[in-house]
This record gives sequence, structure tokens and C-alpha cells, in this order.
Amino acid sequence: MPPGAIRRAACASASRSSSVPDLAGRGVLITGGGSGAGADLARGFADAGARVVIAGRRQGPLDAVAAATGAAAITADVTDEASVAAMFDAAGPVQIVIANAGAADSAPFARTTLEQWNAMLAVNLTGVFLTLREGLRRLDGWGRLISVASTAGLKGYAYVAPYVAAKHGVVGLTRSLAQEIARGPVTANALCPGFLDTEMTDRSVDNIMRTTGRDREAALKALTATNPQRRLIAPAEVTAAALWLCGPGSEGINGQAIAIAGGEV
Repeated sequence: MPPGAIRRAACASASRSSSVPDLAGRGVLITGGGSGAGADLARGFADAGARVVIAGRRQGPLDAVAAATGAAAITADVTDEASVAAMFDAAGPVQIVIANAGAADSAPFARTTLEQWNAMLAVNLTGVFLTLREGLRRLDGWGRLISVASTAGLKGYAYVAPYVAAKHGVVGLTRSLAQEIARGPVTANALCPGFLDTEMTDRSVDNIMRTTGRDREAALKALTATNPQRRLIAPAEVTAAALWLCGPGSEGINGQAIAIAGGEV
């Protein structure tokens, strides 16, 4: 079983909350829907009765999630304005937009290249801007705009300055957008999970092992040490928060950066 698969299988076997809202008749577009948190969001929203559309750059992973959830799959590049517009054209009417697509890279600050900087801002910040802007333009009445940021949007981490800068930008963007739309039936919020039990974190563990010589257990411990609960966050916890933001009683939740991190921030 690949690294992290045992942990993820255990999380997947847990039942979802009985307070999941009924989203029948709602359309949801999830970027970065082919893996990690995006794939779990697709499952969760499909279980809640929503019409789910997932988007990403890799057709294979999208098709796998679509087959498992009944979602429609669209290939798109969230860093490209025309591609984002075409993505919404193909998705059809949606009331919930989740800007989840992202990527991570690491390097000491002094050795971080301009190419790395631009790449991190393009997918993690510009991609969120283009997705939420087009989503807002397409809304007709009630809506929910959700960005998936990170605890890196609320604090600093060493060796990932461009990623941290981009995620801080996502939180600021979301808060600013929330002020503009506050008088209508649309809200905008950011979800800020800590290290997630996903493929991206597996790659971070591999990088720690490669650069420090630690074994996998020690490398994973270095990541979970930032969480007071000493664990990775399950993607299902992000999905539960997103579903809550789309259910009754969440109308007053607007412009928030919701940490899902065991008390880290």
C-alpha cells in the first residue's frame, strides 16, 4: 500500500456527519478535483445531492474521481483566463464555487528562483482570483464562493515563502471579496487546513527524507509537530467545513479564514 494510503483508507471509512445539508438542485464546481482534498470534496458534495463538476489539468485522475462520484469532469488551467471562462461555460449553472486547485514547492529563500515564485503565485493566487471572479460573474442569486487556502495563509513556514505569500494573498482576496458582496445572498470564505493527509503531503515527506536523511516516520513527525493534536488533517474535515458553509445557518459566515488545524493557529 503506498505511503499515506493506510491513513487515508481509515479516514475514508469513517461515516460523514449526519448534519450534511441537502444540496439537491445545487451545482458545484470544484477546481483541483482530481486528487486530495478536491476528490474528497467531490464525494462529499455528491453525497449531499449536488450536481458536481470537477476541473483540473490531468484527465486521468479527473476521470477516476468522476467514475467514483458521478461528477462531470472538465480539463482546465486555472492560471489561464480564457481556460477558466471555458471551464464555466462547460460546467453550466453552478451556485457553489470551490477554488481548490493548488501546488506546493520548497526551497531556501536565498535559492528561490523567480520562476518558482511566479509559478506558486500563478496557481495558488491568480488561479483563485480567476476562478472566484468568473464564478461571481455567473451567479444569479444565492451562492457560495469558497477558497481553499492553508494555515500558510495565516502564519509563516520556512522554505516555502512563495507558497506562503500566495496563500496569504488568497485569504486577503477572500476577505476583500466578502466585503463587496455582503449585502447580497452570496458569501465568500477561505478554508485554511494544516498539513493534509494527501498526496501533496506525501511528496513533502519524501522531500524531507531526501534532504535530511530522516526515515519516513521521523519526516512525518516533523510535519505533524506543528499541529497540537500531532496528526495530519483528513480531507473529510475540509469537506465537512465546506458543506457547513453551504447549509442553513451559515448565512452570517462571510469573509472568514477558517483554520482546520487542531489549534495550530
